Amino acid sequence: MNALESDFEGLTDEELRQETDKFKERLAGGETTNDILPEAFAAVREASRRTLGKRPYDVQIMGGAALHLGNVAEMRTGEGKTLVATLPSYLNALTGEGVHVVTVNDYLAEYQAELMGRVHRALGLETGCILSSMTPAQRRAEYAKDITYGTNNEFGFDYLRDNMASKMEDLVQRGHHFAIVDEVDSILIDEARTPLIISGPADAATRWYTEFAKIARMLERGHAADGDKAESGDYEVDEKKKTVGVLESGIEKVEDYLGIDNLYESANTPLIGYLNNSIKAKELFKANQDYVNVDGEIRIVDEHTGRMLAGRRYNEGMHQAIEAKEGVEIKNENQTLATVTLQNYFRMYDTLSGMTGTAQTEAAELSQIYKVGVVTIPTNRPMIRMDKADLVYRTEEGKFKAVVEDLVSRHEEGQPVLVGTTSVEKSEYLSELLRKRGVPHEVLNAKHHEREASIVAEAGRKGAVTVATNMAGRGTDIMLGGNPEFMAVADLRRRGLDPHETPEQYEEAWDSALERAERAVKASADEVTELGGLYVLGTERHESRRIDNQLRGRAGRQGDPGETRFYLSLQDKLMRLFNSGMVDRVMQTAGMEDDVPIESKMVSRTIASAQTQVEAQHYEARKNVLKYDDVLNRQREVIYDERRSVLEGEDLEDQVRMFINDVVKDYVSISAGQGVAEAWDLDELWRELGQVYPIGMTADEVVALAGSKSGVTAELLREQLASDAHHAYDAREAEFTEEVMRTVERKVLMQVLDRKWREHLYEMDYLKEGIGLRAMAQREPLVEYQREGYQLFQAMMEAIKEETVRFIFHAEIKANETAADGGLKLDATSAAAAAGRGAALSGSARSRALTYSAPSESGDGSVTERRISEDGVTQTRAAANDSGNRAERRSK
Repeated sequence: MNALESDFEGLTDEELRQETDKFKERLAGGETTNDILPEAFAAVREASRRTLGKRPYDVQIMGGAALHLGNVAEMRTGEGKTLVATLPSYLNALTGEGVHVVTVNDYLAEYQAELMGRVHRALGLETGCILSSMTPAQRRAEYAKDITYGTNNEFGFDYLRDNMASKMEDLVQRGHHFAIVDEVDSILIDEARTPLIISGPADAATRWYTEFAKIARMLERGHAADGDKAESGDYEVDEKKKTVGVLESGIEKVEDYLGIDNLYESANTPLIGYLNNSIKAKELFKANQDYVNVDGEIRIVDEHTGRMLAGRRYNEGMHQAIEAKEGVEIKNENQTLATVTLQNYFRMYDTLSGMTGTAQTEAAELSQIYKVGVVTIPTNRPMIRMDKADLVYRTEEGKFKAVVEDLVSRHEEGQPVLVGTTSVEKSEYLSELLRKRGVPHEVLNAKHHEREASIVAEAGRKGAVTVATNMAGRGTDIMLGGNPEFMAVADLRRRGLDPHETPEQYEEAWDSALERAERAVKASADEVTELGGLYVLGTERHESRRIDNQLRGRAGRQGDPGETRFYLSLQDKLMRLFNSGMVDRVMQTAGMEDDVPIESKMVSRTIASAQTQVEAQHYEARKNVLKYDDVLNRQREVIYDERRSVLEGEDLEDQVRMFINDVVKDYVSISAGQGVAEAWDLDELWRELGQVYPIGMTADEVVALAGSKSGVTAELLREQLASDAHHAYDAREAEFTEEVMRTVERKVLMQVLDRKWREHLYEMDYLKEGIGLRAMAQREPLVEYQREGYQLFQAMMEAIKEETVRFIFHAEIKANETAADGGLKLDATSAAAAAGRGAALSGSARSRALTYSAPSESGDGSVTERRISEDGVTQTRAAANDSGNRAERRSK
């Protein structure tokens, strides 16, 4: 490729753009993307040099090739992964099938589409960007472009919404051809435990959560009898397994409070869940650590990054229990309407690739789950960062005291410092200590995430002190002296220039804006380099080694100097859960002071062992999520394929006639199951079938055909009734015309499919909740889930057939000049009445606000929720329904 560089340097801007047309012609002529890779990459390199002033290094070309071939490219922080993505995205966009570049938040999606889009636009390609605030029409236009940037949950939600659409024109995506996932470990690993869910309101919230929150406050923590240790307290807690167990004294107190004789009677079983959740909320979910209270709304704080997850809710009543504990309004629970895991969504792409600075520790999982390999790309310049040994203190107070002293001395010298904490609470605690010492600093945690990009971009300036709750998936580079690209983009925006609205002026102003920004940071960068570069200080080890490595990787980018060190204490969560008592005893025996650290290989081994165990637990959790979703995914594919064929206007007459045959066959089989023909209740069979379609023949006519009642066979009944049903169908078609009947078939089948699928998802959720108990009967829960899930699916398919036939025969069809779909209106009232149901046929007519729950736009393993009302208005915090009560169980 380097040999081709001089050829492309001699081209004019227009000639360079015309290369794109030549590449497309060659692909149309039978060549593959692999055949044109060197020339296409050379074109991108030249376009990048002309538009951004950046010529991709050879190692970046290697990274681009790895991505094109469907691998994860592991490239150190600061190696220019964003620019690397332009190479394979351009090459694969030439096929015309679209490329998706997945980023970790809305800001980065827009920023990268704007900045990297300059390279693509110079080559004649269009770049789009999907943002959460966009309408379906805007999304459709963005997906139609050659390369589309967006977040994982936006792409996933669009897939789910496309499979809930009622018209072809409502679809926005155009397939899943090639995807590049930025911060791939964060999106495909950390977030893989959280599925994408579209849900609607189900049961109303109850006062039982409040009652049991009061009970939990009355109960005392203790422990069960163990050896010589007698039982104490009302309940025990296992922090490692995140479980609680109620002891005898606790059960007695609960029964006395509620006025019931036996908490474990079948009638009182629902109360046990409230009790367990209220104790978990009290003991295992800490305010300002696991969640924060923002204006009366409980928001989860992600364990990996410490970011606040607006609207995200724990399931199975856990979030309601926390709301009751904190005394805020208890919001309703939701019912799943559509769901897919990130694993199964991204496995739909023909080619999946990704980039990150830390992937080798997860290489086995990426290969097993996503069938992608990990390719480690060497750094452009040698790594000269110094990673100092961990310092371990006896107490957390002693640790933070040492941290502050280190920070004060570094700040006085002018060296920029990045401090990593593991929770909002710790970041604010450290911030207060620094404030008392008069150290100016920025705090980047869940409460300040809206300023994230600007804080990170300025973290490399001289004297800067930045306290962050983890740096995983932040996306923006920390450059010594400041980030000139960020400053240039911000400058152009302040001047009212936009790459889409004013593309020519934007391009003209870019070079001068970037040059000014680079001059501004160069002097500062030289000073910071003399001071030793960025100093990264970790205040606690994370459960995952990869997150620690991501924090460390912020220092020493592109051959810059840097230094890292972790300060730990024996009271840290990771140390406390994994046998730090032995180390504590050694330090006490030696008479060591709290502010004196130790450096020990034994402690290092303990930490590494603890992290390995937790990583293994998380891997098993993700595999378990996938195993269960694979069962549902096979069913999802069947339903969604059927929906798509209906949407595309497929002729359903033959299918509906097969439905009629199957429904008649089922009714006759149930009736024939009673034994000999003389015992058959033909009147009952006629009555039940009469609710499905208008029967045109009598039972006596069938008996007459058979010669006697004893001569009536199941085969004869099926044949005669099916023939009669088809005649009735022909008559209905003659009444409304063939064209109208085809439209009715599509509308009815679509609406029945959607309603039955929603009911099926609810049943599958319910099945999954209790399936783990099958292990007590020596049965494999997953096998049982597969078996019973298949039975539920078969029952759903039979119900779809019956209701489709029933509704087609009973729905009133009226001309409707204002309707957009063929001028037809289906009146479901008569059909629902005939079906013995109160539900309306059309799901779209229901006033239902939908909630979207998914990994957060920050792309860090966290989760967010937003609510869309029926009029299309987006609410970023979940709207609460009025609280309601279940049947009063409490005995007065």
